[in-house]
Amino acid sequence: MNAELELGLERRIGKRSAAVIEKHLGITTVGGLLNYFPRRYLNRGELTPISEVPLDEEVTLIARVVSSSTRAMRARRGTLTDVVITDDDGTLKVSFFNGYRAKAELLPGRRALFSGKVTRYAGNLSLTNPDFQLLDEDPDTPGMDPEKLAAMPIPIYPATAKLTSWSIQKVISTLLDTADLELLDDPLPGDVSAREKFLPAAEAYRLIHTPEVPGDWQRARDRFRYQEALVLQSALARRRAQLAAEEATARRPVAVGILTAFDRQLPFTLTAGQSAVGKTLAEELSQDSPMNRLLQGEVGSGKTIVALRAMLQVVDAGGQAALLAPTEVLAAQHFESIRRTLGPLSRDGLLGGSGPDAVQVTLLTGSMPVAARKQAMLDAASGTAGIVIGTHALLSDNVSFYDLGLIVVDEQHRFGVEQRDALRAKASKPPHLLVMTATPIPRTVAMTVFGDLETSVLDELPAGRAPISTHVVGLAENPGWAGRIWSRSREEIDAGHQVYVVCPKIGEDDDGDFSPGEAEPTAADLEGDGPARELASVTAVVEHLQDEPALAGVSLAPLHGRQDPALKSATMASFTANETKLLVSTTVIEVGVDVHNATLMVILDADRFGISQLHQLRGRVGRGGLPGTCLLVTTLEPGHPSRRRLDAVAATTDGFELSQEDLKLRREGDILGASQSGGRSALKLLRVLEHEDVIAKARQDAQQIVAADPALAGHSALAEAIEEYLNPEKEAFLERG
Repeated sequence: MNAELELGLERRIGKRSAAVIEKHLGITTVGGLLNYFPRRYLNRGELTPISEVPLDEEVTLIARVVSSSTRAMRARRGTLTDVVITDDDGTLKVSFFNGYRAKAELLPGRRALFSGKVTRYAGNLSLTNPDFQLLDEDPDTPGMDPEKLAAMPIPIYPATAKLTSWSIQKVISTLLDTADLELLDDPLPGDVSAREKFLPAAEAYRLIHTPEVPGDWQRARDRFRYQEALVLQSALARRRAQLAAEEATARRPVAVGILTAFDRQLPFTLTAGQSAVGKTLAEELSQDSPMNRLLQGEVGSGKTIVALRAMLQVVDAGGQAALLAPTEVLAAQHFESIRRTLGPLSRDGLLGGSGPDAVQVTLLTGSMPVAARKQAMLDAASGTAGIVIGTHALLSDNVSFYDLGLIVVDEQHRFGVEQRDALRAKASKPPHLLVMTATPIPRTVAMTVFGDLETSVLDELPAGRAPISTHVVGLAENPGWAGRIWSRSREEIDAGHQVYVVCPKIGEDDDGDFSPGEAEPTAADLEGDGPARELASVTAVVEHLQDEPALAGVSLAPLHGRQDPALKSATMASFTANETKLLVSTTVIEVGVDVHNATLMVILDADRFGISQLHQLRGRVGRGGLPGTCLLVTTLEPGHPSRRRLDAVAATTDGFELSQEDLKLRREGDILGASQSGGRSALKLLRVLEHEDVIAKARQDAQQIVAADPALAGHSALAEAIEEYLNPEKEAFLERG
């Protein structure tokens, strides 16, 4: 490894400073601190006076704290810290939701730099949850020319409650003076640096931390951004080459087998996309290197049929296929729909069965009775079961397979690296892998996160899929619509159809079923001055609808994650059989649930869900050739930021367009797997939507480098950078393919 980068910090900045940096930032090496880049830069000349702050725009200002107070919020759990600030030109109220750091640091008399979006509440301008940086220690350098000082950008570092950005800047300045930057090996190949006119590594480190003019840090950032993209893409290219070099068992098609019999009995014609992807899978399964493919397609685009045909090809060739699903509801749905689709080609589950032209499909979940689970495990281990469908129970140590040839992972984002690897380890040779997702992934994300997988897309809906119309139902401006929702539901039921009602939480004591990071607190939540907003819960809605005149005599039932598995299965079976007409559910029906007769979905407090969740949920209707309708019900005022999400979902059914919007709102964290909250991204300088050109160029360079030198023997600095870059967190998101 590069000796200077690996050197302990105490050797360059002293024990005391090194101990502080380790305690608060967890950094112990020269390289770690050099690569702790500022997250933004501020120009002193661009600061906004408080008296001139514009509504709905991002501002940066320096001000002194006049007062600070903290109170519990009425509408939701947590606290609200209100801080009044002044710059002697005007005053402004700043609010922090659960602002523990703000409460501790923003004390009266302290000066700080604030950056955020100006909003209006109760007639006054305010900042909500802005970034801030204490400026108690004056960064101005004595004796510096005032004009030069005015042009000097202020680096702002990711700080902690006890370690300010300015303190970090001082320590890094010391490091730049003491570290031997000229000794650093450059991960970028010389020809790439020359082509792009990149700064040398030593100069780039100096300018990104201590720029004199904005152009300094911009040139340095461009260099490190490309370096990050090249290191990541080289890691993916190398991994792809390693996967291709593994030896798998080829599963070639047979002339007469279950797959040909299955194709003969299909009551519909495959779409052109299904046929093309099926042909690709058939060819890759026939190779003696493992298939590693991502199959993405809209909700209802027919991915399951494509996957089933691949599984049957493997079964015909003497192997077994395992389908890993994220929930018991979805695993049971897959089990029933695959057996139903196979028809007479599916054995009845007893040993023996109905001849060679049939395949036994076995279900394995954690809540099955002991005897049934033991039988399923025996069928998997003996090879009697050709297709095994299950949840995390498949990953258990005591589950084994006779000859596992293909793993199909459904809704990949629900599984981590350890779970997939646990299943792969059950095969004697590397199995073929098919990853399916109904959450459309922008090309740049696929290129960055799933770069070691080949990607196929199903972008057309099969015949019989009806369009879904989506409408925002704003109760704030139209309170009378509340009753109309249920009379509209009754109309669908009277026409012989069924209805989903989705709630964000299960009961009154529940915080909500929405994903963390997807739903932001509302202005009323933050202010705490409005009436408490009670979110719709499954238990309360069921109780209300039982007394709703418009739904008199309608059979309805609740469904949520806390129910006993047997009750959940019975409830879903009743809804599938059209005995239950209206299902009140949490997001457990988000993926895979397939009830063709359901035509209307009502999502209550829809602003509590993210874009991708709303898109997944509405995909549950319009599945049987009948037009589907989705009502996004909200009590938020028009113009509220959270209503933008609802408007985006109502405006298009194009999942790829929505995924772009989702990524803009939620950042890369969630998609990259570094943080399921969507907050902090594992990437330092790359942003997958903004830097598509950088990623594409780096990918091309990386493929050429790895093709010419698979072991990177002639690129030792790049190889070292890959090892350094792939810490466990980042390796996990690479492995998520």
